[in-house]
Amino acid sequence: MNADSKAPEFLVVIPARLGSTRLPRKPLADIGGKPMVIRVAERAKQSLAQSVVVATDSPEVQAACDEHRIECLLTGADHPTGTDRIAEVAQLLKLPNNALIVNVQGDEPLIPPELINQVASTLAQHKECAISTVAVPLTEASEINNPNVVKVVLNRLGEALYFSRAPIPFVRDLQANQKIEHLRHLGIYAYRADFLQAYTRLEPAPPEQAEALEQLRALWNGYRIAVHTASEAPPAGVDTLEDLERVRQLLARSWAN
Repeated sequence: MNADSKAPEFLVVIPARLGSTRLPRKPLADIGGKPMVIRVAERAKQSLAQSVVVATDSPEVQAACDEHRIECLLTGADHPTGTDRIAEVAQLLKLPNNALIVNVQGDEPLIPPELINQVASTLAQHKECAISTVAVPLTEASEINNPNVVKVVLNRLGEALYFSRAPIPFVRDLQANQKIEHLRHLGIYAYRADFLQAYTRLEPAPPEQAEALEQLRALWNGYRIAVHTASEAPPAGVDTLEDLERVRQLLARSWAN
């Protein structure tokens, strides 16, 4: 990890819910002799974060973290979203309103530490924003039109105008030499602690319910989201058993080298 005196102070919180419909007990899935959530935490510890905390509703996950000396907080079991779980962590830790918290998903064992640093720096630089996140360019028509690929459109300040599963911006008439940029949204966020407490009191928003995209609740209520555009996407996370095997093989090859 490279020291950087200009890097903002931030902490990483990794929500890790044991229940998963597509891959049961996902946080405890073995990757090279360690549970996946531990691999994610070890990656996060390579960032410039002052601390890394796992937030879980499972005593089993807490026990795994204790075994590997990873800080872990046991949170409520009834949180509807990972953001609500992180908000509880902010309360338990009594974080100041201006604290920066990066949400790293518990199924991202290959996440680049530099990406964690970047999303924190983006929020620190955008003082008027409550949230920051990341996007990457999209060029393949199959992905632009895929509803499982979330798109985002930005304003001139690099802030999100809208997120959608639809192809946005929709190109009605493509003119010669016209450059249209499509961006894929990546699910890593940084938050200000005071926003998290406000978020837990917000009702689900109509566009959020229509698109099934939690971040639209913030936009609907007037919160601003800064977006860092990265040149390329990081390695994919783990949603299925096939994803898990792919990650195991990738890490095994890297260790062999």
